[in-house]
Amino acid sequence: MKVSIAIAAAVASLPALVSAQVAAWGQCFPIADRRVLSDPKSTAGPPSADCSGVTKFKHFGVNQAGAEFGGGTVPGQLGTHYTWPKTTSIDYFLGIGMNTFRIPFLMERMVPPAQGLAGTMDAAYLAGLKEIATYITGKGGYAVIDPHNYGRYNGGIITDTAAFGTWCKNIAGEFKYDPNIVFDTNNEYHDMDQTLVFELNQACIDGIRAAGATSQLILVEGNSWTGAWSWVSSGNAPSMVELQDPNDNIAYEMHQYLDGDGSGTSETCVSSTIGEERLAAATDWLKQNGKKGFIGEIGAGSNDACITAVHGALCHMQQAGGVWIGALWWAAGPWWGTYFQSIEPPDGPSISRILPEALMPFI
Repeated sequence: MKVSIAIAAAVASLPALVSAQVAAWGQCFPIADRRVLSDPKSTAGPPSADCSGVTKFKHFGVNQAGAEFGGGTVPGQLGTHYTWPKTTSIDYFLGIGMNTFRIPFLMERMVPPAQGLAGTMDAAYLAGLKEIATYITGKGGYAVIDPHNYGRYNGGIITDTAAFGTWCKNIAGEFKYDPNIVFDTNNEYHDMDQTLVFELNQACIDGIRAAGATSQLILVEGNSWTGAWSWVSSGNAPSMVELQDPNDNIAYEMHQYLDGDGSGTSETCVSSTIGEERLAAATDWLKQNGKKGFIGEIGAGSNDACITAVHGALCHMQQAGGVWIGALWWAAGPWWGTYFQSIEPPDGPSISRILPEALMPFI
């Protein structure tokens, strides 16, 4: 769960001030100029706790935010209200051994509200998504196609499951021949009827497979911001366990932040052990039900307690016998500026310590 903060940003290369805001509950940011990539360096060593007996992640990497920014302005203008990830950023993370990149985008930009969910996709916006996705997969990486809409479209909760299934079928049809594409049904459903969340996920699974995208992994997300720490207590566990995929290739995407309210808005973590503690119940559920899990967003501050907590969370996941197949940091992206969780190279705040101490040991 991410909470909105509106900050106007000055852009040196543009003649005027622009504002960019993440859709629904995203963060805002100053736009930053990125020039030279550098290797991650740290003045301190990694956490001392040993992490042995692990199953390495199949998918490990970062979110690449930007195309979902400026959600208050639809369709918005490329370069003013939203942007696409930089290929230099993708190359940087591929170069250090990461392989998976989640690409958030807005459904309303992909299919204009005047047409409705089942309408024709906007050619230019679709081309932007395909360009960055195929760049990633062309280099052997995995691109997660993430409609970053919180279970909403055009300002309201999505209730038409048939239209949503068609939307998923249409977007999947554009990527059905690329085995390195991963489909995310929707970002962080919240404050919705639990049965509806289940039905939307099932409709999307069915739509993706009906499009002919039969080999790709599908990530399903739960209600209550798809939080790992609340997966069992929120009601996601008994509902979502019944999802069916004819190709038996889905994973349960959960998100986990380590600050007090789990929103990812504070640099202070609850404790140095909070990462493992917040994942424990979800891990047990995955094991008991023979399911696969995927942390689609994890984030924390660049301080000793948080670094130890993130390291502990990832160690816990890799020691869970393979039930967790992936994890992604929130977030890279060219417009974050000094946002404390930015891992955009060369100098995002999470580059200097989080990357080498908390993330790289698990590549």
